[in-house]
Amino acid sequence: MFESLFGSVDAVLLARIQFAFTVSFHFIFPAFSIGLASYLAVLEGLWLKTGQSHYLDLFRYWLKIFAVTFAMGVVSGIVMSYQFGTNWSVFSDKAGSVIGPLMAYEVLTAFFLEAGFLGVMLFGMNKVGPRLHFTATLMVAIGTFISAFWILSANSWMQTPTGHIIGENGQFLPGESWWAIIFNPSFPYRLVHTVIAAYLTTAFVVGAVGAWHLLKDRANPHARIMFSMAMWMAALVAPVQIFAGDMHGLNTLEHQPVKVMAMEGHYQSHPEGAPFYLFGIPNSKEQRIDYAIAIPKASSLILKHDPNAPLAGLDTVPRDEQPPVGIVFWSFRIMVGIGMLMLGIGMWSLLARVKSRLYDWPLLHRAAMVMGPSGFVAVIAGWVTTEVGRQPYTVYGLLRTADSASPLAAPAVGASLVAFVVIYFAVFGAGTWYILKLMSHRPKSGEAGVETEPGPTRTAGITPASALEGGQ
Repeated sequence: MFESLFGSVDAVLLARIQFAFTVSFHFIFPAFSIGLASYLAVLEGLWLKTGQSHYLDLFRYWLKIFAVTFAMGVVSGIVMSYQFGTNWSVFSDKAGSVIGPLMAYEVLTAFFLEAGFLGVMLFGMNKVGPRLHFTATLMVAIGTFISAFWILSANSWMQTPTGHIIGENGQFLPGESWWAIIFNPSFPYRLVHTVIAAYLTTAFVVGAVGAWHLLKDRANPHARIMFSMAMWMAALVAPVQIFAGDMHGLNTLEHQPVKVMAMEGHYQSHPEGAPFYLFGIPNSKEQRIDYAIAIPKASSLILKHDPNAPLAGLDTVPRDEQPPVGIVFWSFRIMVGIGMLMLGIGMWSLLARVKSRLYDWPLLHRAAMVMGPSGFVAVIAGWVTTEVGRQPYTVYGLLRTADSASPLAAPAVGASLVAFVVIYFAVFGAGTWYILKLMSHRPKSGEAGVETEPGPTRTAGITPASALEGGQ
């Protein structure tokens, strides 16, 4: 059956689709858990500082959601490690001496840190003092950040490879300093941009849940806290993300100019200022943008800060080195468009605060609900832009994707792809449904935690002073 379905399809293309599917499905969960871990630390810290039980209720409410999200993130990510050996064995052989240690550092630092304190965070509220429990929550939050650090370092090296030498067999080997590999030219920009994206993703999920419950009961104190905190995040951090994205784009222009050409849709060079295409249909066959709606010279203004600055186009690049422009062009616009909408919601919430209508403006609440999943769409669109934009290379400029794949037949890759699609939608679809069910439950005073043993809550009725002392 699979021979008839995939016999005429390129095995490399199927391997790319399989990895894109699994990594896209996987990254939904880390993008949420990175921000949610920090949010939990903030909630518990505010509870310890103020003694207000509402923060503890919200901590327990979101802790259950974090537990499910974290578990699905770990399980969905394991598969990708195996794909390096099954579908991308040549890449693993050639780049393993660089990528392997970076992945190992992630396990030895971030994963061990998270695993060491996760149990205390989830089940220790009734068993340890508040100060130790808060420390465990902080360690888990820091662990998620460290995990992002190493994974993004590895990915960024593939985008802007530095600090390596090439051995006799064409293998990439570490050079004199690992610092040049870890802190490659694009890494700082990717780290900042991705982590902020995770925080915004979490903020809009929290804001949507708060808005959902405010529409049911405007006086719900837990919903008010959630919505207010989320909207502060949107108002203050969305502008920072736009600035960080601009810096990241300028870095990409310096080190991966072909990717920027595809993002901008610049098939032709523009010696006297390049336009910014708001919309259009990329036509790679004819090397043009059909039905274009453009702002003259705006692209040069954004990228060079000079409306008359020249910008090279894809006419300077051989066709076999051009990425799929249509995918990159539109994924970039989806990401940027959602970022602008996030900024709009943040500014709207500031207006609502000024008018003292943050909790009784139903139109704002409905808009926040619609924007609830927007962060996930934006981060996936951003990763599509990043990964498809570097094609036809896995290690940019040095190792082609076609030369990185395992010598597998298309039906074999297609069969595993079908299996992944069916299993992922069944298993993680059920997990996502359960998370949505937890979110639909109204936060309440005395919110139950995830502890499995009954008994008095060690932290019930705590005061800020006794919390800092670790007392009951």
